[in-house]
Amino acid sequence: MLETLNTWLIDNKKKIIFFIIAMCLSIVVAGSISKFGFLGPLCAVAVAGLGTFLVSAFKDPRLAFWAYFAYCFCLGFLVKTFLQIPVGLALEAILLLTWCSILINMNKFNWQNLKNDHVLLSVVWFGISFLQILNPNSGSLVAWFNELRFVALSWLLIAPLVFLMFNRPSDLNRFITFILFFSAVACLYGVKQLYFGLTSGEQQWMGMGNEVTHMIKGKLRVFSIYSDAGQFGASQAIMAVISMTLLTGPFSFGKKIIFALATLLFIYGMAISGTRGALFALAAGVATSLFLSKNFKVLFIGILFSVSGFVVLKYTTIGENIFQISRLRSALNPEDASFKVRLDNQVKLKSILKDLPFGAGLGMSGMNGTTYNADKAIANIQPDSYWVKVWAMYGIVGLIIWFAITSYIIGKCSGIVWKIHDPRLKAKMIALTAGTVACFICSYGNEVMNGMPSSVIMFMSWSFVYIAPWLDKKLKQTGSDGTDHN
Repeated sequence: MLETLNTWLIDNKKKIIFFIIAMCLSIVVAGSISKFGFLGPLCAVAVAGLGTFLVSAFKDPRLAFWAYFAYCFCLGFLVKTFLQIPVGLALEAILLLTWCSILINMNKFNWQNLKNDHVLLSVVWFGISFLQILNPNSGSLVAWFNELRFVALSWLLIAPLVFLMFNRPSDLNRFITFILFFSAVACLYGVKQLYFGLTSGEQQWMGMGNEVTHMIKGKLRVFSIYSDAGQFGASQAIMAVISMTLLTGPFSFGKKIIFALATLLFIYGMAISGTRGALFALAAGVATSLFLSKNFKVLFIGILFSVSGFVVLKYTTIGENIFQISRLRSALNPEDASFKVRLDNQVKLKSILKDLPFGAGLGMSGMNGTTYNADKAIANIQPDSYWVKVWAMYGIVGLIIWFAITSYIIGKCSGIVWKIHDPRLKAKMIALTAGTVACFICSYGNEVMNGMPSSVIMFMSWSFVYIAPWLDKKLKQTGSDGTDHN
């Protein structure tokens, strides 16, 4: 009898475990309802969901990273919804969870893939950034750490992921689908803000001093689910470059329709953001795309159209009564008050930094500067540009190193793209490379490539382009990238 019972227990082990868990949850839910009302069971379900996610994430680090990536897109919305809760800390928590899972499953990955200059340069830049803690001109340690998280640590932790986990053609397709989908959702939410208004949390955020930069002449500069309108507009321009490039690729008619609609949607999103720098991102990205595609006839035509567009904005008043067009036109006006303020601030920074070749230190410029180092003169001068912010924090020496590293990676990606044989893969890699150029260029006007989700898209894009030769070989062997090309 004991043997029969033992056999039955072994055969029904999963059912028994499920029954026990269900009974425990039932008891917890019943008890929580009696004590806390319906808030209790909601918390119990949330805890159960979190536990399930953690178990699954430790088994598959890819799941943890996709959760992180989705969180990057939603972070701005969550910050404005839960103003008193530091929801940003969960960003690093999920990324660290991803790496813990990778280390637990380290035998499943080929660590030799990390021997490349993209990963190496991310390590170099992290080292330079970490050593800024020794800068005698720096201030708050908290400001240094907060800045380090975004300017160097995220790059260091994200750059290797593609080489370890996402080195299949299907991973590339999933990545492109992911960023297009979430960017489209962000645009639609921006349309909701424009025509149906803001949530109470967003209105409260506007009242915390952000109304000055997000209400121009009584018109809302849409910020969607991102941190601000600058990040939203630039991101939409970058995605417009990517979708427009894919539109010209050798894909099926159905996919071309999707890419065309996405391009129009993203350009509209860029317009309603009122972000002037996004115009230059769009121009630089499209020019890069046409150049890398070796379609010099189309490049020439594109340049003519671009020049025509700039002439219309610069030398005419066409569409001046439309806020979005008027806002873009001001980007080409050297007498624009905002532009003059930026130039004045750069003159002030130049005076302070002339004796600081290694800069004032991390956290001494931008939001962390005004929050933690308000007693320092340089912290109260707004950089209004990521390029200028790097100059303020790292000095002219650090700026040159950073600019050289970024330019080298973009140049290396361009060289890789030039040699890809598979036409569909080539189109995807041109799209990602052009998108990173757009991100880099528009970061002169706004702090784009240091914010979410643009920074993660940029680092991932670089890594995907780096593995393009591997993917090209796989596609040559299999003759397909796992998608329908009819």
